[in-house]
Amino acid sequence: MSAVGLACPIRAAPSAAPFSWDRLKDQAARLAARPYVAPPAPPAGASAISYDVANSIAYRPEATVWPDSAAPIRFFPLNRYAHTPVTISLVEGGRVRPFAFRRDLYSGAEHLPTDVSGFSGFRLMNPGGRGDWLAFQGASYFRSAGPLHQYGLSARGLAIDTGLGRPEEFPNFNHFWLERGPGDALTVYALLDSPSAAGAWRFVNRASPAGMTQEVSLALTLRRDVERLGIAPLTSMFWYGEGARNQAVDWRPEIHDSDGLALLTGAGERIWRPLDNPPHPTTNSFSDKDPKGFGLLQRDRNFDHYQDDGVFYEKRPSLWVEPLGAWGPGAVTLFELPTRGETDDNIVAFWTPAAPAKAGNHYALDYRLSWIGGEPGPASVARTVDCWRGVAGRPGTDPIPGATRLVADFEGPSLAGLDHSSGVEPVVSLSGTTPISSVAYPVTVAQNRWRLIVDIPHKSGETNNLRAYLRRAERALTETLLYQFL
Repeated sequence: MSAVGLACPIRAAPSAAPFSWDRLKDQAARLAARPYVAPPAPPAGASAISYDVANSIAYRPEATVWPDSAAPIRFFPLNRYAHTPVTISLVEGGRVRPFAFRRDLYSGAEHLPTDVSGFSGFRLMNPGGRGDWLAFQGASYFRSAGPLHQYGLSARGLAIDTGLGRPEEFPNFNHFWLERGPGDALTVYALLDSPSAAGAWRFVNRASPAGMTQEVSLALTLRRDVERLGIAPLTSMFWYGEGARNQAVDWRPEIHDSDGLALLTGAGERIWRPLDNPPHPTTNSFSDKDPKGFGLLQRDRNFDHYQDDGVFYEKRPSLWVEPLGAWGPGAVTLFELPTRGETDDNIVAFWTPAAPAKAGNHYALDYRLSWIGGEPGPASVARTVDCWRGVAGRPGTDPIPGATRLVADFEGPSLAGLDHSSGVEPVVSLSGTTPISSVAYPVTVAQNRWRLIVDIPHKSGETNNLRAYLRRAERALTETLLYQFL
């Protein structure tokens, strides 16, 4: 009887091959020096494994790998949506052995077509096997349920040529090595391959009540020039929110996995850019040097704002990227696609280095991913907590023709005790035009909350970019709000 069938640790025999991070980086560099070889075509039977069929196939609990650890592991079979087999290996004591696919690892295996053999990925289970907290499956995608135990947005190993008006390239993690430790962590090593690049990734994964963290290291080499290289890419969905009620064709008030892009620049400025479901594909780049962090956040945690008691959008995790070390000059790139539903991811954010991504370039970077239910650390300034838009002009009077109103609420301790006489003023700028009016005042029915109202000249089809914050005596009291009118 196999050790896995007994749910026991794998014992590394003397014949097992040695393994280390340095060895994997060397392997990736050798791979990048060779021409790309596409993986074999997926088995034809994988297309018959629909969502419902896949749900009838379950990994047997008694076959769980390392069931006594902080991260018991179970494996996904192939299906219609993740049909490229990946190789799985287990590492113990610096030695590695392959973990072979077997049909008897699954109940419901009779639903697997005879030509389907192989794993599409894996997941890390909660103690006791009740649900999972991290999953790798498909291309270089992975995601966590976060501290609120609800999946939402995803991350990727690498993005190549995203948002350029042509099909982007999706690199694959084609081989994974899984290792227990250090401590209560589970380390995932991955080999990435694509026509444009090859590289090695290491993820040190830890779960806690506050969230899940991944210490990520990558060593990447480009096979050919890449027009737009995306480091630490995040992928999410935004259909509509409170500020775009004209798109709310569904009965639910809001539907989104994330509601904004947050940035902490190298200079220490905090920026909030609400997400949008634009009328056409839209790309924005936010230039920076040595960024301190960026991420796609779900700030609105109020069930009443979503009214979805099936998938619980208010519980979707936020994901924060924290560079470890200096990343140099570049930009956080935000790509937004139009969508008519909640099943398609239409938001991508990533870091793009400023230097051209040329064939032969090597990148060695480290960063931390934090899957959280709140904010990525305390802030010295108030945050944007609500944002609406509508017709310009004073309520009860005729709207100002050719103009739009933006209303944003800021909230935080930096606004405590301030009133109309405190010298708080809005700082507002627009690209290519000037505001018609802007005003800021305290919201008396809420604590530490101020409201900004801006009327701007705006015609349908033209783009205006707004930048705004509140200050007092040259000191910023709020993060900087960026808003794009299309």
